[in-house]
Amino acid sequence: MKQLVIATHNSGKLLEFQKLLTPHAIDVLDSTTLALPDVEETGETFSANALLKAQSAFDHTGIASLADDSGLCVDALNGAPGIFTARYGGPKKLISELKNTPNGARAAFFECTLCLVQKNVAPQFFTGRSFGSISKEIKGEQGFGYDPVFIPTGEKRTYAEMTKEEKAQTSHRAKALSAFVLYLQQND
Repeated sequence: MKQLVIATHNSGKLLEFQKLLTPHAIDVLDSTTLALPDVEETGETFSANALLKAQSAFDHTGIASLADDSGLCVDALNGAPGIFTARYGGPKKLISELKNTPNGARAAFFECTLCLVQKNVAPQFFTGRSFGSISKEIKGEQGFGYDPVFIPTGEKRTYAEMTKEEKAQTSHRAKALSAFVLYLQQND
């Protein structure tokens, strides 16, 4: 695979993908440059939404396309915000929702599911999860989205308090991309 469309309009995600794929000599093309349309995420799972976006990008370009759907799942909120993470209301709302939740009951995980759509091959899925808990306050300046409130297991800092390199060691997206890279190596 020489070219790959990354089907996202999220600049933070795009930078992560580009950085993680650079060593593999893949020409990464992004949705914004290609003027791909936004896709309505009507799926009921991360996998279904990732497939909708990857299929749309492939249909518009004819180039192998990779899309992700990701989100934060909080145990005390019965898995919410889940697939609605981007539209949930942000870290402040999440902290407010959990204000009466004790430390031991603030477990959560980030999930990222990637979908690769390419010519004459069934869609391929790659999933990564990062487990941790939700902090009681917003901390840190790095990252994006819910990074300022997510503390990965074994850490005392939020993702937003870590460098990009530190976050990449436990990131749900990095884990999913590692599975994708392994697929590329096995199918080269």
